[in-house]
Amino acid sequence: MATVTLRGNPVEVAGKLPSKGEQAPALQLTGGDLAEVSLASYAGKRKILNIFPSVDTPTCATSVRKFNEKAAALSDTVVLCVSADLPFAQKRFCGAEGIENVATLSTFRNPAFAEAYGVKLASGPLAGLTARAVVVLDADDKVLHSQLVGEIADEPDYAAALAAL
Repeated sequence: MATVTLRGNPVEVAGKLPSKGEQAPALQLTGGDLAEVSLASYAGKRKILNIFPSVDTPTCATSVRKFNEKAAALSDTVVLCVSADLPFAQKRFCGAEGIENVATLSTFRNPAFAEAYGVKLASGPLAGLTARAVVVLDADDKVLHSQLVGEIADEPDYAAALAAL
C-alpha cells in the first residue's frame, strides 16, 4: 500500500499505480451523459488520465484548467479528468469555466477503478475518493508515464506528463 500526504498528514492509498511499459487496467467510468465509458471509447487515441479527489477543490480545479489549456494543442490525444464527482457537478464546473478540451468521467458507479489504478484513498478525511495522479497512455493503452502525487494538495507534473507523449 502506498502512502501520500494531505497537508503533511500520511494517507494510505490502496492498489498499484500502473507503471511505464505496462498495459493499462481496463476501466469502466460514467461520462457526462451518464453512459458507461471504457478505454475502448477512445480507441486509437493517446490518453492522459488526470485523476483527482474532487473538482470542487482548488488544486483539482487548477489541474482541469491547465490540462484543458494544454489539450487544445495535442493531436490524437484526449484528456480524461477522473473524479468521484457526479457527472452533473463536473458538467457544471466545465460549463462555468469554459472548459471544452477535456472529457470528465466519474467513478461514482464504478468505485473499483480507484483500486485498479492504485489511487484509492484508504484512510484519512478523503477516504473513498481518489488520490491525485496522472497516467499517460499510448494509442494502444500502454503506460507511457505515471505519477502518484506525493502531497494531495500539490499539482501534478504537467511537463513530465506532456513530455511522455
